[in-house]
Amino acid sequence: MITITARVQHGEYDTARSGGFTQTLNEVYSSVSARRRYEVWFVRLGLADGTGAWWFRYLLFNPGRNGCPSNSQGLPVQVWATWFPHHEKPRTFIQGYSTKDLELSGRGDPGFYFRVGESEIKQNLCKGMLNVDGHQIAWDLQFRSTFHITMSNKGWIGFSRTPHSNARFSGEIVLDGQRVSGDPLGFGLQGHNCGYRHRDFWKWAHAYFLTPNGSPATFEALVYDMPLGLVFRKVVLWREGQVHVFKKLRESVNPAEPFGWNLACESKDGLMFNASFVGSGPSLHCLPYTKTDCTGAFDVSNNSLAKASIRLKLPDGTIEELQTQTGAVLEMAGNYPQG
Repeated sequence: MITITARVQHGEYDTARSGGFTQTLNEVYSSVSARRRYEVWFVRLGLADGTGAWWFRYLLFNPGRNGCPSNSQGLPVQVWATWFPHHEKPRTFIQGYSTKDLELSGRGDPGFYFRVGESEIKQNLCKGMLNVDGHQIAWDLQFRSTFHITMSNKGWIGFSRTPHSNARFSGEIVLDGQRVSGDPLGFGLQGHNCGYRHRDFWKWAHAYFLTPNGSPATFEALVYDMPLGLVFRKVVLWREGQVHVFKKLRESVNPAEPFGWNLACESKDGLMFNASFVGSGPSLHCLPYTKTDCTGAFDVSNNSLAKASIRLKLPDGTIEELQTQTGAVLEMAGNYPQG
């Protein structure tokens, strides 16, 4: 079979569309000799039946210095699984490993793989089996998408990539003997982040929608601090096969929503949006992330079962509403400036 891939490149984003969709945004950046660096491949999927969402992380952390040896939570190779049940508190399971247990593709190798223990992530699949505190979690997932993007690329300082932005998942997940399976099993994204250190603050959100005509659309927003007091801001809307990039965002605070994000912008072609993410409630989860300089940890708040609504005003004046009750993720960390 011959697959023809059409690739469109423009500025900081690129897309590829074909039945055999491939991309290279998962390629390993870090050397296993890196003494201060984190690199993580992650998956977020909301279950198609609306009962909850899963978050899986495959983490490489300071491999050249064996993680943070004085910190039991700072092992150099880690696999995380977090279950966000609807209307209940999330639960996280983390298992750490030595770099001796890791099999990792080479830097720049498009045939990406990360394997440790019984867990693995590759370009279009991930699997795992964890035994943590008397709980057993196993998953075997395949995912496909037609859109990917580099949200931010600051060289050795770090990057944020989304190799699968409109991911459709199939397969199964088992938690303590309770199994869910399907095709589709769920929808969401697969991401890939890397950095010399974590930023002092950030906000990040992603949402998977179905448009009025039944086709999928995705919305991703990222804001974080940069050197010299600068702030990086970017939003990408993918809708009906078209990519819209926004950078001059207007943010506002809703005092009645303790964990939310409201933002708006207008593109040069006249497309306007007002977006609202709501992440408070029982699904809000806070976890400590170990600093790459091993001086301690900081809290990251994440709700992978968040609500999102977007009001679009198209250049011809048409209004379109996109909403999801469980198809979004909202994450914040650090002392984020309000307003």
